[in-house]
Amino acid sequence: MPKSHTGPDLLGKQVNVPTSPEEAELDRVENPHPDVRYLARFTAPEFTSLCPVTGQPDFAHLIIDYVPGKWLLESKSLKLYLFSFRNHGAFHEDCTVRIGKDLSALLDPVWFRIGGYWYPRGGIPIDVFWQTGDPPAGVWVPDQGVPPYRGRG
Repeated sequence: MPKSHTGPDLLGKQVNVPTSPEEAELDRVENPHPDVRYLARFTAPEFTSLCPVTGQPDFAHLIIDYVPGKWLLESKSLKLYLFSFRNHGAFHEDCTVRIGKDLSALLDPVWFRIGGYWYPRGGIPIDVFWQTGDPPAGVWVPDQGVPPYRGRG
């Protein structure tokens, strides 16, 4: 699990990209509207990690949705955390679920989900989905908007 902070510890500062998810720091800030149920979304269309077997790069389009409770995710720390996977060897499933679990543990959200839409490796695309339960009633949860992989067919 990465280090975590309450308050924007990285915001407005020049920082180096962490070399691993364990070295990364995640910041959270207080939600100014904890009494309102709404959905926040982060989209990372250029996520990369390494295949743990071949060392070749893997690419994914990540969609992170959550209904905040007391905390919001600070976006610069998220960017640096996701960059830290560039030299990290792990399978698609491990990366996607790990990110989801790390962020969910940091934020303690009302609801959380992550969709990892991975580009084909060996001719097979792999999509990985993880969530903490059913979304709360009355919250609009839009489709993640990533079409299924169709290739040239």
